[in-house]
Amino acid sequence: MARATTAAENRAISGVFSTTTPTPSTTGYWMSLHTADPGTTGASEYAGVTRQQFPAGAASGGSLSNTAAMTFTTSGASAVTHIGIWDAVTAGNYVIGAALGSSVTSTSIQFAIGAASFSAA
Repeated sequence: MARATTAAENRAISGVFSTTTPTPSTTGYWMSLHTADPGTTGASEYAGVTRQQFPAGAASGGSLSNTAAMTFTTSGASAVTHIGIWDAVTAGNYVIGAALGSSVTSTSIQFAIGAASFSAA
């Protein structure tokens, strides 16, 4: 289950009640790897791992996933348990996170098309 920040929840509910179509981000979003639950702050981001731009598809059925494969290079020293979305490649604002189906420990972690998914439920 994905857990959104308060800012993300506010943007979502504002979109529901907006009289106009919400404007999508023009700056994009970046995915991060986490070694523990990031909560609503983006905690436990894997140190030294570069965030990858998240190729977001259109939301369907209450969820949204990546439209292109994504590969992360890590030290392989820690298990990745969660992913997160940020509004910047470094620093920035944490938006939403989700747990992986199972933890992964590897120096190269790949997410196939559709494998990184975020749900509104």
